[in-house]
Amino acid sequence: MELDLPTPRFTVGQEIANFLVSCGLLPKVREESFCASNVESFTLNEYEDVAYVTFPSFPSIDDFILNESRCGEGNMHTDHKFFSDFLKGNDDEPAFILPGALNLFLHIMEKTDFQAKIYTDSKQRKLKPIIFVGHSIGGAIATLATLWVLGKRLRQSSPFCITFGCPLVGDERLVEAVGRENWGGNFCHVVSKHDIVPRMLLAPIESIAKPFTTICSYGQGINVPDSLIQDACRTLLNHVLVSPLGPYRPFGTYMLCSSNGAACVENAQTVLEMLRLTTPSQQTSFEEIVQACLLEHRSYGPVLADIMQNSVRRISIMNSEYSEYSDEMGVALQLEAIGVGSQNKSARDALQGACKTEKELNINVNRLVFELSEKQRTMAELEWYKECSEKDGMGYYDAFKILPNKKDVGGADLRRMKLASFWDYVIEMWESHELPSDFQSQNKWINAGNTYRRLVEPLDIAHHYRTNRNGNYLSDGRPNRYKVLQKWLEEKDKTRSSRVPKRRTKRASLTQESCFWAYVEEARKDLESLKQGQLQKLQNLEKFEEDVTKMEKDLTISSDVFFPDSTFMMWWKEWEEYKKNQSPEWNSRLCEMIWKKMGELNLRGSD
Repeated sequence: MELDLPTPRFTVGQEIANFLVSCGLLPKVREESFCASNVESFTLNEYEDVAYVTFPSFPSIDDFILNESRCGEGNMHTDHKFFSDFLKGNDDEPAFILPGALNLFLHIMEKTDFQAKIYTDSKQRKLKPIIFVGHSIGGAIATLATLWVLGKRLRQSSPFCITFGCPLVGDERLVEAVGRENWGGNFCHVVSKHDIVPRMLLAPIESIAKPFTTICSYGQGINVPDSLIQDACRTLLNHVLVSPLGPYRPFGTYMLCSSNGAACVENAQTVLEMLRLTTPSQQTSFEEIVQACLLEHRSYGPVLADIMQNSVRRISIMNSEYSEYSDEMGVALQLEAIGVGSQNKSARDALQGACKTEKELNINVNRLVFELSEKQRTMAELEWYKECSEKDGMGYYDAFKILPNKKDVGGADLRRMKLASFWDYVIEMWESHELPSDFQSQNKWINAGNTYRRLVEPLDIAHHYRTNRNGNYLSDGRPNRYKVLQKWLEEKDKTRSSRVPKRRTKRASLTQESCFWAYVEEARKDLESLKQGQLQKLQNLEKFEEDVTKMEKDLTISSDVFFPDSTFMMWWKEWEEYKKNQSPEWNSRLCEMIWKKMGELNLRGSD
């Protein structure tokens, strides 16, 4: 069984920061980035069992942004198959990223030997780390390359991404996907206090392209009138600080640096606030703006020197044992390290808000864990009801549907509603973002939710067809909680796609397809329609027989399905009769399976 790792969120920030500083990795990856500045696509070097894949900055940043403003956003899933389907938002829509960055990445994937080298390296190295590195636009390419490797689920690879002065790469949907997959800890973005590139896409591209290009021209020594530079600076800062946010959002760990040191932040909303708060004010002279924005972006050497000389501090908002005074002290230290000052109320409120949100998320999860443990007794009571029904020679689905007035059925109904209330509450909290972003990918909740779904949904189906025989449960009656829990499992299964599934050797105690009985009920109605001359129903019925054959072959159907008087066997007898009336010699694989299974049940009954 897979074990859940603790949700990293803010805890991983300290580990990454301390690791990067104490082992000297930051200067090493910066050196790799500098050496790759003149290559056309990428470099791959290995030192001390660590592979470094480095991407250059590619075209000048101002040309890139100017071209970007004419492109709009890029769909990760359009016209290529490099990114996994699960890189999409919670609304199932694909994530969008910088089209210029996407085009450069696709060029590397299609026109170079990048893929071959990564596959070969990962097979030869076997679980040794691989670090993707990039400065500026190269950082955006390194981010996409890391997402690609993570999406491929290459078990031999342990990818990590470090960027310097990287622009924002993706929209809110990409942030949701990274959070859902619990990949945030695989990214570290180093951002200097005044570097404008990681901040410029806080505003829409079309609003900042022209002024930014003007400032870059000035920084490159091109003669530009002072008045034009002043207007460009003022316009750029105004859009970054005041304009409505553009579509792009941060994800991963951000190491925010200043001459005082650095602090690691993981909360996306807090990162946004800090990026804005550390943007130079409009009162700053244009000479200082140009110098700070451009020089700090082009040279992270002095920035790293300052970091190495100062202790890296983290945002300590995980431990609820801290006193209010300790929290205040921790926030003040972080603000000093980032360079905004401990008296900055907006920055202080942002960090304290992140602290409060994180604590609330943890409290919510802990409360649900306690309530889930209480619901295990209710689940055990329904298991007992299932076993008792089977001892009486009737599956619990049919007992619940046919014998509604029986005492134990009434108890099962109360337990069904009690569990429904709990899981409706869980889904409501998740949809309201009151739980961690990776909650739905945690094995504990996937296993608990889908055990509940497989045990209890048959009772909901029985209740539906008992009270509304002509209704269709699948299209009209299925509660949202079951759809969501099933989706969580399916999304998790995609992450296991690189593993060969083990063949089941023992029959499932619960039918794995929780909607099985709804398919049976609809098949019964289709058979009646077929007998009345609606020949189009024949295809549905043959498909259902094929599906059941596969389920039985895979041992994913529980034994109560084949009890002689079950709803399924009632359908089967009518279906078999119909088929033999059409062709007396008719036989099928499922027919053989059912006779074999009934023989096993008869032998068991005689014992």
